[in-house]
Amino acid sequence: MSEPLKSEGSRLAPVRWVLRGLAAAVPLTFIGLLIYGVMAQAPSTTIDDSLSRGQAIVAPSFRLAVLERGSLGPVLTSRLGAAFDRPAVALSDLRGTPIVLNIWASWCVPCQQEAPTLERAWRQQARPRGVLFLGLDMLDVTSDAQTFMRHYRVDYPNIRDPGNDVPHSYGATGVPETFFISARGRIVGHISGVSDSRQLTEGIRAALSGRARGAFVGGAQRAFR
Repeated sequence: MSEPLKSEGSRLAPVRWVLRGLAAAVPLTFIGLLIYGVMAQAPSTTIDDSLSRGQAIVAPSFRLAVLERGSLGPVLTSRLGAAFDRPAVALSDLRGTPIVLNIWASWCVPCQQEAPTLERAWRQQARPRGVLFLGLDMLDVTSDAQTFMRHYRVDYPNIRDPGNDVPHSYGATGVPETFFISARGRIVGHISGVSDSRQLTEGIRAALSGRARGAFVGGAQRAFR
C-alpha cells in the first residue's frame, strides 16, 4: 500500500514552528541586548554611584610603560623603588600604597592649569606621608609629554597609555580626571576636571584611610570621546 499523501497543513507545520521560534527569539535577543547595555555602562557611572553611597570600588587593573620614574623620596623609594626601575608597572605592583592617579595629556589646557596644584600637593602632602602620586599620560606624543613635565617640574612618577584603553576602563571621558585609590586597591574618591587644593587634601585623606569620600566636580575639562 502506498504511503498516504501528507496534507498541505502537515507539510507547513515545521515551517510554522521555525517561524514561531524566531518570533520568540526576537524579544529575548532585545532583552539580552538591553541587559548587556546596562551592565556595560560607563565604569565612571558605577564608580561615582558607589562613591555617592559611601562604598569603595575595586580599581581596574593595568600594566603600562613607565614614562618617568620621578623622585619618590625616602618613604616611597624603600617601598616602590624597584617597581619603577622596570620598563612597565602594574597596579598590582603598587598594592599596599595609597595612590592618587591623575589622567592627563600635554595637549590638554586644563591639565596645564592643574599641574602646579598637583605638584604642590605631591611635595607638601602626599610624598612625606607615603601616598604615591601617579600620572597617566594618554593619547600623547612621548616627547610632548616629557616637555610638559619638565616645564611644570613634575617629579612624581608617570606612566603612558598610547591610546585611551585604561582611562576608558576607569570611565574617564575627559582630561584631567583624578582617582584616589586606597592601599587595598579600591577607589575611594574621584574628581572630574581640574582639582583644587581642598579636593586633593580630601582625596589624599580618603586614600590613607580607605574610606570613600565621594565624587567631586572640579574645574575645566577637555573631552576626549
